[in-house]
Amino acid sequence: MLNLNLNWLRTFEAVARLSGFTAASQELGLTQTAVSLQIKALETKLGNELFIRRAKSIQLTEIGKAYLPSVRNTLETLTISTYGLFGPDLRNTIVVRASMALIIWLAPKLGEFKMLHPEIGLKFITAIWKENVDSQNIDIDIILAPNTHTIANLEKLADEFIVPICSLKTKENIHSIADLEKINPIHILGFDDHWTRYMAEFDLKHEVKSTRLIVDTSVAACELVANDLGRAVVIERFALRALSSGQNISIVGDRVPLGQSHYLVKKDVRKEKQTTALIFNEWLHAQFH
Repeated sequence: MLNLNLNWLRTFEAVARLSGFTAASQELGLTQTAVSLQIKALETKLGNELFIRRAKSIQLTEIGKAYLPSVRNTLETLTISTYGLFGPDLRNTIVVRASMALIIWLAPKLGEFKMLHPEIGLKFITAIWKENVDSQNIDIDIILAPNTHTIANLEKLADEFIVPICSLKTKENIHSIADLEKINPIHILGFDDHWTRYMAEFDLKHEVKSTRLIVDTSVAACELVANDLGRAVVIERFALRALSSGQNISIVGDRVPLGQSHYLVKKDVRKEKQTTALIFNEWLHAQFH
C-alpha cells in the first residue's frame, strides 16, 4: 500500500488545475522550486511521470489525466468531512464559550456584529460543567461568578439580578410575593439558593418541598414554566429575552440583586486571533451596558 504525502497530492491538483508551477506556487504559498520538488517526489513514488514538461508550458500525461479525477474526489471528500466534523477554518473564527441562556440572549444582537465584522467567524459552545471542554481551545470564556470572587484574570461585564417567573395562566393567582410559595418550584442545578435569596429580600422564608422539578439550565426552566409546570427564579436579562421571543411566561415580582456578575475570563489568545478577540470583547461589553 502506497503511503502518499497529502501535500504532494494537493500540489499535483493545483498544478494540473492552473496549468503551471508558477501559478500553483502562488496559490499554495510555496516557492516554484518547492512545487517542482513535490511533483517530482510524487512521480518517483508512483513510478510514473504525471506531466510533460515543455519550455514554457506543462501538460498532463495520459496517466496524469486518469489520476487527476481520483485525487480531486479524495481532496473534496476530505474537505467536506473536515468541515462537517470540525466546522470551517478556525483561524478566522473566534471560539466563545458561554451558558446556553447567555448565547440565546446574545442571538438577536449578533446580526449587528456580523454586519460590522463580516470577516470574523464565531463558534459558540456551551458547557454546563466546564471540565467537559478543553479550555485551551477557547478564545473567549464568559462565566457567572460571585461578586466576592477571588478568581484571577476576570473582567466584569455586568452585575446580574434575578426575578420570579410563571406562566400567564398561573400569574392570575399571584397577588403577592408570598403567593409564589403556593406554586411548585422549579430548581436549576447550581443555583439552588436563588429562591432562598429572592424570598429573603422580602423577609419571607422559602420552603423546600420534597416534590419539585429540577433542570440544569435556565433555558429548560423557562420552558417548564411556559408549560404551566411551576415557578422559577432566573436572571432578569434571560427572562426578558424569553418574554421578547413570545414565550408563555410573565415576571411576577421585583428584581433582586443576585450577588453575582457575568465576567470575561482573560486568556492568552493566540497571536493570530488577538485582534479579532479584542474586537469581539469590546462589542460584548457594549451589549451588557
